[in-house]
Amino acid sequence: MAKEYLTREERARNLLANPHTHILRINDHHYQMKSLATNRIYDIHSTETGWICNCPDSKFRKVICKHAHAISISIKLRQEARERNRVVIEEVSCNKCPRCQSSKIVKHGIRHNKNYDLQRFSCKDCKNRFSFNLGFEKMSVNPKIITSAMQLYFTGESLRNVQKFIKLQGVNVAHSTVYKWIKKYTELMKTHLDSIVPQVGDTWRADEVYVKVKGDKKYLFALMDDETRFWIAQEVADSKFKHDARNLLRMAKESMQTKPKVFVTDGLQAYRDAFKKEYGGVKKGSPIHIRHISLEGDKNNNKMERLNGEFRDREKVMRGVKKKDSVIFDGSQIYHNYVRPHMGLDGKTPAEKCGIEIKGKDKWITLIQNARKK
Repeated sequence: MAKEYLTREERARNLLANPHTHILRINDHHYQMKSLATNRIYDIHSTETGWICNCPDSKFRKVICKHAHAISISIKLRQEARERNRVVIEEVSCNKCPRCQSSKIVKHGIRHNKNYDLQRFSCKDCKNRFSFNLGFEKMSVNPKIITSAMQLYFTGESLRNVQKFIKLQGVNVAHSTVYKWIKKYTELMKTHLDSIVPQVGDTWRADEVYVKVKGDKKYLFALMDDETRFWIAQEVADSKFKHDARNLLRMAKESMQTKPKVFVTDGLQAYRDAFKKEYGGVKKGSPIHIRHISLEGDKNNNKMERLNGEFRDREKVMRGVKKKDSVIFDGSQIYHNYVRPHMGLDGKTPAEKCGIEIKGKDKWITLIQNARKK
């Protein structure tokens, strides 16, 4: 009986289906894969003509090997999965009556509030008179003022500087009122966004950054997806070396409904212990933990350091965080993931790279109103 030979592409698919296969994403153009036969590590690079590998098959036969095919196929499969599970957060429609859902509505004068005017409508079917102000009911200021305050605050301005900006718009409120707005809507958005599962990659990174809370030394432990830079989870700890990071890894696994194939950290013992307990680092084929981090070269943690720097810059303006459950932690995570475009992602947000699209010119309003609908 003649022996059946598989094409390299078929071998690549078998390689991806093998639970013992681990692919380490260094960056968009560089991946590493461990040979199952020899335990050698092969480097696969992106070129103008496609993916090339330094394995003997590619090096001496000058062909596209199964490792290069595997990288190409895995990228395509991830893109297809994100399109299949794509989440679009639409702007809230203002063209139906909230009582009877009729589209036969007409403008019916202006409601004059203290600081802004609001268009009123009436329904021809049920005679209901109403105005569209979802998420901002009973607020004394224009929604644009509130979202502008949030944008300024999370981009680095102090509460008093935000207050001064709002005063130039003709709205005079205390800086404590600005903080109440930010706290209220951050909590509202977090509850809604926690129900959405982003399509993250299979390489995650973790690191910690020093932060002052009421003058005391604390540490912010954060976990981020390598491919999309999505800030997955975070928690504040009293100690760096004695902290149990298991809760952080558990939160990440539950919110993403998956666990990584590769976990990259520094040499902190807390990550090693938590990784073994939560992600299982004993059996062959289990996720691998990379702990050897250098400042330069392939095995660096620069993306996490950038996230730490982003938060540190914000914390310096505040001259320290006032309390452990401050809105700055959850708010910064929402801003980083859903609002702030990243140069490293070609001007997209991490959420967009994960298959979550937010419609509308003002993403804050879209998020708030969708959260309020739930």
